[in-house]
Amino acid sequence: MSQQTVLNATHRAAGARMVDFGGWDMPIHYGSQVDEHHQVRRDVGMFDVSHMTVIDLHGARTRDFLRRLLANSVDKLKVQGKALYSCMLNEQGGVIDDLIVYFLGEDFFRIVSNASTRDKDMAWIERVAADFGVRVVERPELALIAVQGPNARAAVLAQVAESDRAAIEALGKFVAVDAKGTQGEALFVARTGYTGEDGFEIVLPQEHAVALWNRLTEAGVKPAGLGARDTLRLEAGMNLYGQDMDETVSPLEAALGWTIGFDEGRDFIGRAALEAQKAAGVPRRMVGLLLEDKGILRHGQRVVTAAGDGEILSGTFAPTLGKSIAFARIPAGEAGEVGVDIRGRIVSARIVKFPFVRDGKAVE
Repeated sequence: MSQQTVLNATHRAAGARMVDFGGWDMPIHYGSQVDEHHQVRRDVGMFDVSHMTVIDLHGARTRDFLRRLLANSVDKLKVQGKALYSCMLNEQGGVIDDLIVYFLGEDFFRIVSNASTRDKDMAWIERVAADFGVRVVERPELALIAVQGPNARAAVLAQVAESDRAAIEALGKFVAVDAKGTQGEALFVARTGYTGEDGFEIVLPQEHAVALWNRLTEAGVKPAGLGARDTLRLEAGMNLYGQDMDETVSPLEAALGWTIGFDEGRDFIGRAALEAQKAAGVPRRMVGLLLEDKGILRHGQRVVTAAGDGEILSGTFAPTLGKSIAFARIPAGEAGEVGVDIRGRIVSARIVKFPFVRDGKAVE
């Protein structure tokens, strides 16, 4: 039986279409996925992401532990509240998961990771943490609401106690701060998101989540489902774990080389494998595709290039562009003209840089 977030009944009362997502009963849309997508791009929308895993790490050697655990360098985190995106790798350089880590103190960091990978993530983190004496505490009693869009700041500020509004107003991207809600509830407000728009992710105790969701709704913030979240993140050039990368794919093959910190003297898990792959030449690369013909790019379709066949990873119709886009993994080398096999017909596609959309507008 699927797990449910504390907002499950609220979604159903709003007429959401519910689906199983990574073992969770989640809203895919509330009527129109495309309308929800445009709402976030043009105004503000909110998502229930309480299925995500929140993990607190405590101990004097927590930074040393994260230096070992993560491919990106936590030594970049020097200011309290600052966040870092990173992959967590196995010894072969494959991606166990991608996550965000927050620096809350030298003996206190917080990880937010994917829901579908919860069990293997916890097992891996606890295994590595044992060597550093780090205490790993999962926080299932917390809910998480993402408020995203160009008008997200005003929506969130209205839900924060007046004494904390200046701190939220000054919050930089990928930074979090503790605050109080207008009802006195404890909030952890991060200027992060998965849509390519400005926005905030709010962590709070489950017992306050429904009230906050309802207040946001009353203030005109419309709910959006996981369908819109997926089209938004693909337009924004953001990977989806399990579709764009997994334990058989290295960050170098997933266009995530920018997340690897090859800082001198840091022996993170998977480093040797990544260095060997770089030295030998990365065999595959991830590219963005824009469909030139009619049709929709979908996961699993064959991609034909001069260097050999590849595969569509994430593919969809992009509402902001009015065209179909995708990530594809293709062999290294000159691709030449690119075609995609859609139901036995090879249609023309063009390799483009991603993100496909930035600040609500098409990049090309």
